[in-house]
Amino acid sequence: MKNKVPLSKSITFLMLLILVGTGPAFGQSTTDIPHEDALKAVLAAKKKAEQLDVLVNIAVVDAGANLKAFVRMDGSYLGSIDVAIKKAKTSRYFDINTGDLGKLTQPGGIIYNIELSNDGLVTFPGGVPIKNEAGKIIGAIGVSGGTIEQDHDIATVGAMAILD
Repeated sequence: MKNKVPLSKSITFLMLLILVGTGPAFGQSTTDIPHEDALKAVLAAKKKAEQLDVLVNIAVVDAGANLKAFVRMDGSYLGSIDVAIKKAKTSRYFDINTGDLGKLTQPGGIIYNIELSNDGLVTFPGGVPIKNEAGKIIGAIGVSGGTIEQDHDIATVGAMAILD
């Protein structure tokens, strides 16, 4: 007769292996933007907006496209709040500048109407991926309230700020 291990001990051992083997997978990713960097990006972008004398909303999302930091400059458009957040999310969803994505979404483009997916995307400039020093995308920043050129420039300054 074979020596059998009681079922409760087998389950306990199996659970221990699962927890030990997958514990880091359930923790926050080490490639996610730290809150200090998210704030640094927002503040750098705000400073650039002030230099350009434009009132904007600035959103930073983490690697999972969840809002991590946000600022609404006094007097900025209320409608730009949602646009800034969606620019950041769109940039992270596709790991691309939203302006570059927009070129592909024009009538006859290879992904025409994609902006109707994911509860609404924004495919004009102002969303920029944020990369760490190793070049890994760790989040994205979205800016709305100025011209699309201003929004893109402000977002780029914010995205680059974490590398300083």
